[in-house]
Amino acid sequence: MNLHAAVIQYAPTTDKTANLELITQLVGKAADQGAELAVLPEYATFSKPGVDESFVASAEDLDGPMVTALCKLSVERDIALIAGVSEPDGRGRIFNTLIGIQGGEIQATYRKLHLYDAFGQQESQWVVPGAIQDPQILEVNGYKIGLQTCYDLRFPEVSRVLVDAGADVLALPAAWVPGPLKENHWTTLLRARAIENTVYVVAADQSAPTGVGHSCIIDPMGNMIAMIGDDVGIARAELTEERITSTRTTNPALAGRRFRVSPKE
Repeated sequence: MNLHAAVIQYAPTTDKTANLELITQLVGKAADQGAELAVLPEYATFSKPGVDESFVASAEDLDGPMVTALCKLSVERDIALIAGVSEPDGRGRIFNTLIGIQGGEIQATYRKLHLYDAFGQQESQWVVPGAIQDPQILEVNGYKIGLQTCYDLRFPEVSRVLVDAGADVLALPAAWVPGPLKENHWTTLLRARAIENTVYVVAADQSAPTGVGHSCIIDPMGNMIAMIGDDVGIARAELTEERITSTRTTNPALAGRRFRVSPKE
């Protein structure tokens, strides 16, 4: 069975109601075009340049109104959703959390492991890193989709652990901040994760001006089979088991590995 996937690209603002309206519109359009899975950006329901105390003030529990609305949208449009949200940690900061929704229920929850303390940013001032836990996998149409977030892309171990857990698709919501060479880093690292793991990568960034855009879907050989520029939009592609199998026959890199990944003490 094939999987019709979509990446949804836009620039969330601090207006949560407007964000939800735009999400509903874009996800609805993707569903009308046949998408069975839609991946939204990091901080999909509330965002602005630079993480600060407003992210804490706007954060909601995973049974709060914004996530509840996303669960309802999943049912109404018969589509699985992956999105980034701000989840309170109960101690004055937040978790940068991904939720994988199917059939109106949260089926996978991932809290960002590697915080963006780089390129002049300090995400850890307001965000608590997630605990290392079992890989979070959302299964849609028989495809196992591993969850990771933005800056995690720079740490290949995150992807490799998901692939070791059986993921054949990596979903990567992001708010990849613009800057010198940042677009180049984004597209290069996405292709590398696909090639080295022989998996599909479905990556949704924020659009300009808060993100570099270039949300894309990459096949296991590293080909970009769908991509958006830096504006608001949707990119769609059909993922196939045959492409994964044929790639792994041609390039049996996973079978030839001589190392495993283990958590750092």
